[in-house]
Amino acid sequence: MSTHIHNLSDLEEIDRFEQAIASFGRGEIDPDRFTAIRLQQGVYGQRQLDVNMLRIKVPGGRLSAEQLGVIGEVTAEFSQHRIAHLTTRQSIQIHYIPLVKMPEAMRRLAAVGMTTREACGNTIRNMTACALAGVCPKERVDVNTHLQGATLHFLRNPLNQQLPRKFKIAFSGCESDCAQSLLHDCGVIAVEKEGQPGFRIRAGGGLGHKPREAIVVEEFITENELLFAMEALVSLHNKYSDRTKRAKSRIKFLVERFGAEGFIEKYREEFERTKQALSGQAYPQGEWRQPDAAEAPGQGAPRRVFAQRQTGLNVFTIALPIGDIRAEQLRGISVLLRELGLNEVHSTQDQNLAVFNVPEHKLAILRGGLALLDLAEPVCGDNVVACPGTSTCRLGITSSTVLAPMLSGGKADLHIRVSGCHNGCAQPETGDIGIYGEAKRLHGKLVPHYQMYFAGKGSAGGALALKGPSLPSARIRLAIERVQQAYIQSGESGFFDWARRQDADHFKALLADLADVSEDQLQEVMHDFGEKDNFRVLNLGGGECAGASQVTVGANFFEAAHEREYRNALVFQRKYIEAAQCNESILRLLGSGVAQLLGGKRQDDLQLLAQELNLVAPEEISAEFKQAVGAVTSIQETDIDAIAKATANVDNWTIRAAEFATSRDKQLDLKEALPK
Repeated sequence: MSTHIHNLSDLEEIDRFEQAIASFGRGEIDPDRFTAIRLQQGVYGQRQLDVNMLRIKVPGGRLSAEQLGVIGEVTAEFSQHRIAHLTTRQSIQIHYIPLVKMPEAMRRLAAVGMTTREACGNTIRNMTACALAGVCPKERVDVNTHLQGATLHFLRNPLNQQLPRKFKIAFSGCESDCAQSLLHDCGVIAVEKEGQPGFRIRAGGGLGHKPREAIVVEEFITENELLFAMEALVSLHNKYSDRTKRAKSRIKFLVERFGAEGFIEKYREEFERTKQALSGQAYPQGEWRQPDAAEAPGQGAPRRVFAQRQTGLNVFTIALPIGDIRAEQLRGISVLLRELGLNEVHSTQDQNLAVFNVPEHKLAILRGGLALLDLAEPVCGDNVVACPGTSTCRLGITSSTVLAPMLSGGKADLHIRVSGCHNGCAQPETGDIGIYGEAKRLHGKLVPHYQMYFAGKGSAGGALALKGPSLPSARIRLAIERVQQAYIQSGESGFFDWARRQDADHFKALLADLADVSEDQLQEVMHDFGEKDNFRVLNLGGGECAGASQVTVGANFFEAAHEREYRNALVFQRKYIEAAQCNESILRLLGSGVAQLLGGKRQDDLQLLAQELNLVAPEEISAEFKQAVGAVTSIQETDIDAIAKATANVDNWTIRAAEFATSRDKQLDLKEALPK
């Protein structure tokens, strides 16, 4: 198994971010623009003033012992609360960091190859994988190879800078699909067809507003086509998803808009174009194998010491209640692992840590060392996942971090997932029992509630959970205990199957008395957990899960930069007509962007667009655009000199258009979208 973890850092972009913070402090950048800048660098707003959260990307959850130690140092030195939080997307979040200290914290992480770039905002977020990728006996291939390749391909890629909304990708090493492709924008599953290894691709899944299960867009593609398929889906999202209605701009709404067949047809169009442009590019290649007949470990970390496919080695899980871990614990684990000669640890989708490659004779030493840090293995009932809720999140409605430690999965060790709002960062639709916070009025008063879900599972053979009743927060613990007791009394094995065999109104009837609140009982349910005052929902101006508002011309420049990369690849392959089409797309995007910046109209026809610019733009801008259009549309496939000249004209006009756009809007930052 490969232990190499790529260096993802870039010190120059941290320097630029530091300059942007200073400019913002001087009032030179308006708040909306600065929000977009900091989200791109993984810095997220909190409920609390003057502090922010830093989200660290951990592709596939893979960390070295040294990296874990540095995260502990950053948490100790820069966070006012000295606690880090592991997310269900295998990222690590550090809250309560003053904005001016962010660049130095990021430099400390960069020293060990880590980045926060594109961990937030309208980008491809941290890519996740099976908790046991690389060591699972059932896997067909270690998908870390493909995940790392995809991370390097998309990180800082122009296509990925100003998407309509965030885009989430998961990799599973076999058909068991422990990484839960069901709920992702793009899911990659290692499979075999007629003796040939490859991947199944799913797309259009999502939780939060209007949960939707992903559809299969490719039953089978070969390894060399994987990046084509992934980029095609990102391009489809970038091209067609709604940029104006933020609540409907995830790719799942494209499946709803086009229908499954129409969506796949659009995907096929993008796939062919992507394949043409990227066909000469190297691709990640894994070491494929035949899986054994072992039972799939399931989503999240193993609940016990787990024998790896590598003989004599084991995975040891460290349980972290609701994903929180203190700075001194992070540093202590790092020191302990290095003392034991262990160097690979994974953050997992159930907010735990999994230490890899532990020989039998080191298990007891590791267990003892962790006990000194007040850490231990999972125990029955502690499989409880929670998002930060109202502790830090601007969108939080209920105090999920106070409630979750009070809950238990009971004797059946059920998966409990607790979200502080409907956005579902704790993935409540994938737990045995999932709940999310909401506000409802009873007898004219606002009362904290939790919407319940039952029998969710994101891995193979699973489905998004069944929606249950919404109950007052004060009664949710009793409700969860009652459901568990009903399951145990049934004598059946497997909560998922048991719950789905019940009548449609079974859980509603089971919990009906808990939903019924008389007026004289109102005071009993008026408080959220951990609060003394009556419940209220704070209006904090919205959260930042949806990313920042976009400037049309900025998005156009980054899409044009993506087209330029395609063009250059096609020229290298001597596909000159296709390269010329990319030049036309660049002019169409940038010409329309400039026209709209000046109050004009978007035009898809280049001649009409030239006329539009002639009406609204300065003479030199419109004249050079017309010249570039003429050079691009008049060339012959065999006239290589003319193609080179036309390409130079397009790039020169791109630079001129950027200079003009930034002169009109001095807060536009287009440096990363320009020809190098």
